[in-house]
Amino acid sequence: MSDSLEMTPEQMLDLARKAAELLVDRIVKLPGENAWDGEFRQELEFRLMEDPPEDGRPAAGVLERAAREILPVTLRLDHPRSFGFIPSSPTWPGVVADFMTAGYHINQCTWLVASGPSQLELVIIDWFRRWLGYPENAGGLLTSGGSAASIDALVAAREAAGHPERATVYMSDQSHSALRRAAMIIGVRPELIRAVPSDDRFRLDVEALARAVTHDRAAGFNPIAVAANAGASSTGAIDPLEAMADYCEAEGIWLHVDAAYGGFAVVTDQGKKLLGGIERADSIGLDAHKWFFQPYETGCLLVKDARTLENALAVKHDILQDTIWGANHPNFSDHGLQLSRSVRALKIWMSVQTFGMGAFRRAVSNGMELAGRAEEYVRESRTLELLTPVSLGVVCFRINPAHAGLDEEALKKVNQKVLARVFWEDRAFFSSTTLRKTFALRLCIVNHTTTWDDVRETLETCERFGTEAVEE
Repeated sequence: MSDSLEMTPEQMLDLARKAAELLVDRIVKLPGENAWDGEFRQELEFRLMEDPPEDGRPAAGVLERAAREILPVTLRLDHPRSFGFIPSSPTWPGVVADFMTAGYHINQCTWLVASGPSQLELVIIDWFRRWLGYPENAGGLLTSGGSAASIDALVAAREAAGHPERATVYMSDQSHSALRRAAMIIGVRPELIRAVPSDDRFRLDVEALARAVTHDRAAGFNPIAVAANAGASSTGAIDPLEAMADYCEAEGIWLHVDAAYGGFAVVTDQGKKLLGGIERADSIGLDAHKWFFQPYETGCLLVKDARTLENALAVKHDILQDTIWGANHPNFSDHGLQLSRSVRALKIWMSVQTFGMGAFRRAVSNGMELAGRAEEYVRESRTLELLTPVSLGVVCFRINPAHAGLDEEALKKVNQKVLARVFWEDRAFFSSTTLRKTFALRLCIVNHTTTWDDVRETLETCERFGTEAVEE
């Protein structure tokens, strides 16, 4: 108990050491535990709903309680058998970098306030720029994630178009909800956000896009942006980026690529081929906390012309007048929606400096290789059915024994039952999606600690649970 908010150096070191020991112990034991541990709200309220203490408690005990009662009751996204949604597995240097930046207590809002971290962010942005093939006058910033990147991008697109009335935005019917939300936030009416049909591989149909734009312009609407997927969340599908770039250039429409999930495949030779044309987009959103193995809130927005962000988002106000530093000293608060912002570049920099790009390339390639092997396994299975060819690290399939003769409604119930059993009974965790009204099971394989045994045994469990569900 203390009468102040301070601790002695010894107390600080003891607490930090205890936290590190708990985290390392968690990481070491993680593969042998379940990927998911959830609890009902009533139980958690019983454990945690209480008044704050008037007097302090021993810090080590508080830390232990957090590690025992709160933090484990989650989806363990860094578990090697965590295949649901879009998981990730951060490097330890990235985790330590977050600890360091919190301890240095830096607000990376302007160059005056945070010159060193601002320069490091420029370094990281330049790395990403070169990997994607963007020109030297490209730029951007690190964001909390794809949602913030999408908002910043669409603001830039709106301003580049002259902020017209009756604005329309176009995206695939497979696009992430963050894009639709971003369009609404920048003032596009929900009914003017066009969901363009996708083809049999869940890629945007460029001819359908052209028809929609032509129809809207004839009706007096003003197309301001088209969003492409470079790794759709449900299927990993990559839209026809070259064809979309050709179209958008010819029509004078801003092209944004949502590469939050798939963009870092570009560090591999295979991924660079798959993402051909991404360098022609006006803006690109990336999430390093997905397939670049960083702790959360490490998103990124890149724009082909760095000036477009400042032109759209810079706002001058008196309290920040001292932050003018001179030419070529950027204030990142002029480039995005945040003024107060954490230091995000250090975790990427520390991770890459520690392991080298070769290790990162192998880790990204591992996800694609394991997804390819999973596709072969599903194709050869008499119990599982592949619903679309694998793209990047996503495998979409379902239980559908050839001999069972089940209708679609019965198949849906069987697959839902298998999914629920995996949640509660198996070490693995995966999620579902809906493809053309078909209920699909879905593995997203991006964790650098995942092995083929993790994937194979999860698929074998699906086959076993599926067979039992059909026979019930």
